[in-house]
Amino acid sequence: MITDEILDAAHLTATDIKRELAVVLFQQDRLTLAQCAALAEMPWLSFQHLLASRGISPHYDVADFEQDLMTLEQLDIR
Repeated sequence: MITDEILDAAHLTATDIKRELAVVLFQQDRLTLAQCAALAEMPWLSFQHLLASRGISPHYDVADFEQDLMTLEQLDIR
């Protein structure tokens, strides 16, 4: 439990702490974007904006892109 004394000393609210933790866990690739957004108690798009405001890009690499292409091909989306 995070005490009010600690929150006051850090000049943060409990919500701020959750958001900071979510950002760190996302940066460390320990949780997904959706999981971090839920932890931060934010819609996923708002969490993406928070990440962008801090210069943190979403984790999306060539392997993710190729997987998305395969999924689209399987769904026969044109």
